[in-house]
Amino acid sequence: MSMGRNLIIASVVLNVFLAGALAGGAVWIRSGKSGQGYSLEAAGGRLPDQERMLFRKALREVRRESRQVILDGQQARREAADLLRQPVVDTAALSAALERARNADIAVRTRLEQRIIEFAAAGSAADRAVLAEGLARRAGPQPKAEPKKSP
Repeated sequence: MSMGRNLIIASVVLNVFLAGALAGGAVWIRSGKSGQGYSLEAAGGRLPDQERMLFRKALREVRRESRQVILDGQQARREAADLLRQPVVDTAALSAALERARNADIAVRTRLEQRIIEFAAAGSAADRAVLAEGLARRAGPQPKAEPKKSP
């Protein structure tokens, strides 16, 4: 009887844990879709359906065209990680690997931003407003001007 009771308790605990994990996952997924990031790229997820589809297609195309640059950046990061694992750090080689990774990231970001500019230039004022909202959120709240002190 004790063994059966222990199995029932373990089963209840496991089921409660799984139910909590499922509920937490559902909340995480829902909040992730409604509260996407605050970049121009993420703001595209708030566009109307047709425009969002075109926007995502344009960005996928950039990533596909930039595949080799992305792979080069990943390889440079792996090289940097390998250099960091060495007993003696070769700072020049590490710096060069990180610079290659950074340059690859900048190249891909530049291409993505250029495509977003092209998309925005061809889009409606309402679509540009959605993208502007995403960019403004990314920039953070506007600092309040301090009142000037009079002498």
